[in-house]
Amino acid sequence: MSQVAVQTEKETVKEKSSLKRYLSKFGPLIGLIILVAVLTVLSDKFLTVNNIMNIARQSSINSLLAIGMLLPILTAGIDLSVGSILAIAIMLMGVVTVNMGMNPVIGILVCLGVGAGFGWINGLLLTKLHLPHPFISTLGTMNIARGIALIITAAAPIAGFPYAIQFLGQEFVGPIPISFALVIAVYIIFHIFLTRTQTGRYIYAIGGNPEAARLSGIKVDRVLVIVYTISGLMAGLAGLVMVGRVNSAFPLAGLSYELDAIAAVIIGGASFLGGVGTVWGTLIGAMIIAVLRNGLNLLNVSSDFQMTVIGAVIIAAVYVDVIRQRKSKKK
Repeated sequence: MSQVAVQTEKETVKEKSSLKRYLSKFGPLIGLIILVAVLTVLSDKFLTVNNIMNIARQSSINSLLAIGMLLPILTAGIDLSVGSILAIAIMLMGVVTVNMGMNPVIGILVCLGVGAGFGWINGLLLTKLHLPHPFISTLGTMNIARGIALIITAAAPIAGFPYAIQFLGQEFVGPIPISFALVIAVYIIFHIFLTRTQTGRYIYAIGGNPEAARLSGIKVDRVLVIVYTISGLMAGLAGLVMVGRVNSAFPLAGLSYELDAIAAVIIGGASFLGGVGTVWGTLIGAMIIAVLRNGLNLLNVSSDFQMTVIGAVIIAAVYVDVIRQRKSKKK
């Protein structure tokens, strides 16, 4: 084989490799753009300012849950309890602010504190009891939190929250919902946390190889407790936004929300095997789910079929991750 042919072959391989890296990095964004283009053609109501802002508002709760969920998944874990943590956090906030008439600031702190507290418990169950997988510990706290949420008010909803609590879910800055502005601010903070801080780098290291991380001096258990505490805190914050939107708290709030959060993270390019995933990919994943649901509603597709479509998208995203992992192992 001539030198020219060898050089040409090397350039071809290099181009293919660059294309794969490009698709891996921007795949979710390309998917979102294609989805928006298709729905714009199918419905003249889709690409309007009001509808886009509606999508932004609708996506806020899942976006906050998803960014919290990203951290456990980066460590090759999972948090099944976020939906139930959201419920118990808002129910206790309702008891404090509505039933007991306490200052709304105290209620907000209770909501966030309960979320972080349950996340901290998840971390301790995983690290101190040495349960085999966070699936077990978070499955347990999922049921415990939901049960307490039902017990504390005998399954009755709580309504009539003060304006200070409704603010995040109700108000706008011009056409932009405050809740979505909050999401952007939170994602910027998480991006800095994961890319610029030592703890953020440790999270990726633990997901890549926990034993190697431990041998290199990283306090793995401490980092895992931080990860699950933050995940719980984001569930509390998402609950605060939810209460603002509907002005009520009910014990079945957040039911199955953990599935949408997991889906957003995986669709956004993260891996269940850990060590792979980005903040902005997660936001795009959450937006894909919100856009898909909104578009199907505009097209008058039944909710049953919507669940089928979302399920198929999740399976496709996981399958893409499986293929990516296989190819990386072969290298």
